[in-house]
Amino acid sequence: MEALSSLAGGFAVALTPQNLLWCLLGTTLGTAIGVLPGLGPALTIALLLPITFKVDPTAAFILFAGIYYGAMYGGSTTSILLNTPGESATIVTALEGNKMARSGRGGAALSTAAIGSFVAGTIGTLGITFLAPVVVDFALKFGPAEYFALMVLAFVTVSAVLGSSAVRGLTSLFFGIFLGLIGIDLQTGQARFTFGQLELLDGVNVIIVAVGLFAVGETFYVAARRYAGKDEIIPLKGSLYMTREEWSRSWKPWLRGTAIGFPIGAMPAGGAEVPTFLSYWMEKKLSKRPEEFGTTGAIEGVAGPEAANNASAAGVLVPMLTLGLPTSATAAIMLSAFQSYGINPGPMLLQSQPQLVWGLIASLFIGNVMLLVLNLPLVGLWVRILKIPPPLLYAGILVFATIGTYGISNSPVDLVLLYVIGAIGFLMRRFDFPTAPVVIGMILGPLAEQELRRAMTISNGDASVFITQPLAAALLFLAGAAVVGPKLYQFTRRQTPRPENVPGDA
Repeated sequence: MEALSSLAGGFAVALTPQNLLWCLLGTTLGTAIGVLPGLGPALTIALLLPITFKVDPTAAFILFAGIYYGAMYGGSTTSILLNTPGESATIVTALEGNKMARSGRGGAALSTAAIGSFVAGTIGTLGITFLAPVVVDFALKFGPAEYFALMVLAFVTVSAVLGSSAVRGLTSLFFGIFLGLIGIDLQTGQARFTFGQLELLDGVNVIIVAVGLFAVGETFYVAARRYAGKDEIIPLKGSLYMTREEWSRSWKPWLRGTAIGFPIGAMPAGGAEVPTFLSYWMEKKLSKRPEEFGTTGAIEGVAGPEAANNASAAGVLVPMLTLGLPTSATAAIMLSAFQSYGINPGPMLLQSQPQLVWGLIASLFIGNVMLLVLNLPLVGLWVRILKIPPPLLYAGILVFATIGTYGISNSPVDLVLLYVIGAIGFLMRRFDFPTAPVVIGMILGPLAEQELRRAMTISNGDASVFITQPLAAALLFLAGAAVVGPKLYQFTRRQTPRPENVPGDA
């Protein structure tokens, strides 16, 4: 009941005219960004981070959350009509959605994606409402040793497990930790990694790193990969509304996708790619019409993954708000926005900033309704966005990134840093180094160092505190297992002899 009363207060905040406009702006902008191939919510929120110096925190996070949810919706449009995922999480949607569009059922594919996103987003937001206070009560029992172990687990799962290469992921992480340690050490007063530059004594602004990696670097990468020629946009045929049979085939995948997406999104190794693939695999196994998968297009293969996609987006917000742990690139950018306001997400956030947290959660319910209205009737408008000339789009992003960064401090040094980090971001994308661990390492690295020092101070320098505390030991064991486990599995598979055909056997 306490959660419901807090949510009611959140609706009082979110339903003010000003915040409704921010929510509408965020959902509209997010949908448009989701439609454009190669761009995503992380890039967009990074580009808008400089507004944190002028806009109220509650309004800014309502805007950012609207962009996040909107991009989840909009990515399905490009996947279905263009066979080009607008977001990495909508790769699976393209498998069946584009085949449905080619067979004249594009309207049904778009409808089941939009309605499934609404159902999953609403249920996922309810999950945030009731799960966040429970996680907070549990997290309040953490001491410095437990927090340090939890951050190590987050480092490992986000950097080493989810990427294509553990070495590349951990390299990106350590680069981010290095950037986070630049400046004056708060405990000793000594300058670290400043190389004699006075401008670096205050450290590197996380906004510059986020914009450099996700706006400048990503724009360079997308522009460099742009090929000559035009993609074929499949025109919509028939009604946008689903038939009775399509409804009956969609509602169970919506619920199953939500059940898969939300808990995986809420895990330290969360994200949207894993649950969407799991949902697709499950729907293919459970379908009564498996012959439609990969041929004419099965509506279950669109409904389930899209629901899992949006439910995971809601799940990602749980560890970010309650523990201060980002489990995706977008969550890492939003966490940097909290730092810009001097707000530390974690167990005390619900007590110190209840208006912000519950206003944000309430805005997610409102944003889901707005997105349903925006996506179904206005699909023709979103398709026209695909006709924007890419050179103009990329040039506009770079102009906004430059103006926004210079507006933070009016420092030419910041602009040099922006484009140096942007060039590094381009090279990272080119050679398949994940960029999200850089921001995660930059934000959580100094916090992990702080908790490590506190734990060692409390234990009088005894490092066994991380083993004698049961919860800390369990978290460190999970982190070690996440790194070593896959390697051991691969090794045992290589060592296990394959069965050979015995001569004379029939």
